[in-house]
Amino acid sequence: MTTWLRRGALAFILLLFAFPFYWAIVASLTPEASLFQAPSLVPRTLVLDHYRALFTERDFGTPIRNSLIVAGATTALCITLGTLAAYALARLRFRGRSAVLGALLAVTMFPQISIVSPLYILLRALHLLDTYPGLVLPYLTFAMPLTVWLLTTYFRQLPGELEDAARVDGASRWQTFTRVLLPLAMPGIATTAILTFIYCWNEFLFALSFTLGPERWTVPVAIALFRGQYQVPWGQILAAAVVATAPVAALVLAFQRRIVQGLTSGAVKG
Repeated sequence: MTTWLRRGALAFILLLFAFPFYWAIVASLTPEASLFQAPSLVPRTLVLDHYRALFTERDFGTPIRNSLIVAGATTALCITLGTLAAYALARLRFRGRSAVLGALLAVTMFPQISIVSPLYILLRALHLLDTYPGLVLPYLTFAMPLTVWLLTTYFRQLPGELEDAARVDGASRWQTFTRVLLPLAMPGIATTAILTFIYCWNEFLFALSFTLGPERWTVPVAIALFRGQYQVPWGQILAAAVVATAPVAALVLAFQRRIVQGLTSGAVKG
């Protein structure tokens, strides 16, 4: 009886979370004139007009490209630099290590809106407004602390005996890091990369503040500015939401095994 209750509760939770996505997909395939009529779980008429309008009238491919470039570049920088920083904070003993971790945590506590003005002035002085680097650099201010914190925790969970054994066998610290710890930390690195990419993909405030036109708009900004002068194209907005969710969903499904491994304890299989 307990097993059936657990399965029923799990099915209810899955249905509760999956239904909004299902409803968004169905609504994005429903004609605009029928969107606000009596709701139906299985509509009689399904059309692709909203998706067609996205890429013909709205040029939605440009925001998708911009989001992929900015989120991908930010994730690559965060993983490359954050992995090295996390290893140093987790394994090396030096004065001020706790202060560095505290400073990283303090950065994440500041609301984004509080640094928009100084970042705007800085980017304008560097002529980086409305450019890809002008988005990647602000994204790093919040994505890098997240990356370092997650990877520092993961490196601390790895057994120190493996590193000691490699050093006894004559491996240098760099060889120990690249050949011993880095392969073991791949589940955590993959998980952190996916979380960082999703964070950057969904970021809105910086992308709105530091871009000047549709040539550099990211997906969240483009969707937010779909509103017309006299009406709101809900069908296109829902279609854009589905298209924007698809890459993230595909990424999670493709690497779900590594995500599960990374979110569990950093155990090492013998």
